[in-house]
Amino acid sequence: MIMSDTIAAIATGSQISAIGIVRLSGERAIELADALFRPFSGRAMAESAPRTLVYGKLLDRAGRTLDICLCTISRAPRSYTGEDTAEFQCHGSPVVLRAVLDELFALGARQALPGEFTKRAFLNGMMALSSAEAVADIIDAETAESAINAAGQLAGALDGRAERIYSSLADISAHYHAVLDYPDEDIEDFRLAAYRRTVSAARDELAALLATYERGKLMTSGIPAAIVGRPNAGKSSLLNALLGYERAIVTRVPGTTRDTVEEKLMLGRVCLRLIDTAGIRETDDEVERLGVERSRSAMERAELIIAVVDGSECITPDDAEIIAAAERAKHAVIVLSKKDLSGGAALESPLRVVNVSSVTGEGIDELERVIGQMFPSPELPAGEILTNARHAEAVSRALEHLDAALGAMDGGATPDIVLTETEGAMNAIGELSGRTVREDVTERIFSRFCVGK
Repeated sequence: MIMSDTIAAIATGSQISAIGIVRLSGERAIELADALFRPFSGRAMAESAPRTLVYGKLLDRAGRTLDICLCTISRAPRSYTGEDTAEFQCHGSPVVLRAVLDELFALGARQALPGEFTKRAFLNGMMALSSAEAVADIIDAETAESAINAAGQLAGALDGRAERIYSSLADISAHYHAVLDYPDEDIEDFRLAAYRRTVSAARDELAALLATYERGKLMTSGIPAAIVGRPNAGKSSLLNALLGYERAIVTRVPGTTRDTVEEKLMLGRVCLRLIDTAGIRETDDEVERLGVERSRSAMERAELIIAVVDGSECITPDDAEIIAAAERAKHAVIVLSKKDLSGGAALESPLRVVNVSSVTGEGIDELERVIGQMFPSPELPAGEILTNARHAEAVSRALEHLDAALGAMDGGATPDIVLTETEGAMNAIGELSGRTVREDVTERIFSRFCVGK
């Protein structure tokens, strides 16, 4: 499915860098490369071996040298997009890269849209849609764990798993329709009961895949972690110590933090979305009371609660209330703050308790270790963790269809009713790879890509 037009884009950022790349794809890509690039070998790029870096001069239409750089070509269909492609690897001056792009536009290329190179790869059958989406996920990855999972999806791990389920259901449909369409042929009779195990196994595998989505969301977007405590317990100081700079205002005046303050942070290998909240206490101040309500709301939404208790003072009723709320949370840890100060009472709780000084940094490593133990890396092959809401929704619909199919089997329904449900599951599974995806969905997917990818 070679496109008739040739697209071009700067594939690297707009900042000054050591190397800048201008990329071309389409039926005129190699022709346009030859129009501007002069290899020092004297051989045209059209005569060069594919996927080989060639050294030479990059000229404008007037014959002036824009850069001394490298050029490489790939021929359809053995290229990223499945089309003829060319790439100039220049010095990373934004001015030079823009001049190269302008020359290509003058010669008939057009500006590539966001994600259009990868979209062409998908449309030309070079990769499944789930693999194409993984390209953007790798670019957006904020943790090594996210990048490794996205790389596994780019390599086809998710598509391969979905394809196996799809194929097992397609066998059922093919057998049923063969018996129906060719009654005079010597085809084994279709017995619905013989396929119950196949449908059940497909259902269980989809359920296991969907179960990874909760962990996948946390892996990619970060774990919502609410730092809670009474006023002046040391919440904002802890946030600043974790971030390594003064993000939140810290004073001795109780109630300084009136609203929630959010920041992303890598704590070891765990990505946290830290939420510093207003101190929780009874107050007549209307603005502070709104802040306290937001603090309680943040606690309810959080995946992790970091309950901060002033370690230099005795436990108060407000502290006890906060600790009790933390003990009811999914994941929680108690931080006894102000370790550098003396005083305070011992604290007993089933939760892990970490002594921390936000002034000296003592105890931060221990807090990192404790939180890391709460959120261990999933023991799953790379690429088989769902991180994409579109994928999770498609798997969920497929699961609903297979539950309905099994229910119909157990209820003695006719084969055509069961087949309607299994084929509904196949359509939903096909949306992962792009086999059955709608065009408007495809457009939305690639609109999130950066230009040049």
